[in-house]
Amino acid sequence: MAPPRAGRGVQRAMFAGRKTMNQHIERALATLMAERAIERLIIDYAARNDAGDWDALAALYLPDGRMSRPTAPDVFIAGPEAILAAFRSRPPRVTRHIVANIRVTVTGDTATATSQILLFNAPGAPPLVGSYHDRLLLTEGGWRFAERAGSLDFPLT
Repeated sequence: MAPPRAGRGVQRAMFAGRKTMNQHIERALATLMAERAIERLIIDYAARNDAGDWDALAALYLPDGRMSRPTAPDVFIAGPEAILAAFRSRPPRVTRHIVANIRVTVTGDTATATSQILLFNAPGAPPLVGSYHDRLLLTEGGWRFAERAGSLDFPLT
């Protein structure tokens, strides 16, 4: 004997439940993908900084994006051209930025992120420990920094 078939009302409810579940999964995946893209942007920023690839680093900002360095948290540099000029004006040096504890919150086409950095910049000198607080915007070219505000967690004395 064949099992009884579900009535049309039950079938519609099951379909609606699957549709709702699929929509939930799609939203969750979109959020995870955005979070991962932003994490990658933050890691790429550190890698480009260490490589001295200032053009690629400045391209990670919106046209009106701004940044402050962890060593000068109250001094903002605005616009990719000014950011590029600021990095080019520094004397050559070898650095290594270790990025950790990246936390991203995505809200539609905008996001905020925080991260910690450990900066090695001189042989024999202790590393600097700092944080970044980022505001980001999704563009046709991907996520870009609207603002990248740095600070030292243990200020220089």
